[in-house]
Amino acid sequence: MMRWIPLSICLAMLAPAMAQQKYNGPRPPKPDVPFLLHAGTLVETEVSQAKEEQRKDVNAATIAGAASPVKTPLPEPIFLFLSEKIAPEKLEMYKLTVTKDGRREVAFPSSEKKRKDAPRPVHLAVSKLEAGLFRIEASEVLDQGEYCLSPSGANQVYCFQVY
Repeated sequence: MMRWIPLSICLAMLAPAMAQQKYNGPRPPKPDVPFLLHAGTLVETEVSQAKEEQRKDVNAATIAGAASPVKTPLPEPIFLFLSEKIAPEKLEMYKLTVTKDGRREVAFPSSEKKRKDAPRPVHLAVSKLEAGLFRIEASEVLDQGEYCLSPSGANQVYCFQVY
């Protein structure tokens, strides 16, 4: 006679085996820098400092250069992130606009009335691969253009281009 094992018991028996699986993919060589995952290869994002500018009705964060040298064809990029000082949940992604004078920027309205028109961060999914190692994915399809990841409230930026 064959005995049937309830699904909940089967899942309970499989859970420890699934939890013990180790991540065997590539590892970022530097901590606190997002690396684009291209198949089995990691590509370091462009590390830069954004400069804050206060204009008439806008607070802008500008980055030198019209285009990032780091490019990806993937409209939903995946990053690997080795966290030491920066919590991956604090990273935000913004689309940048290229100005006429050859800089990239994201501009936030300074008046309360125009806050609804402020740029919104791209939704990100963060998953832990192992202690200190995280996978960060754009949860929406990105249009072609310039983007940056930045810890919330910081001027450090990690730029890349979707082509």
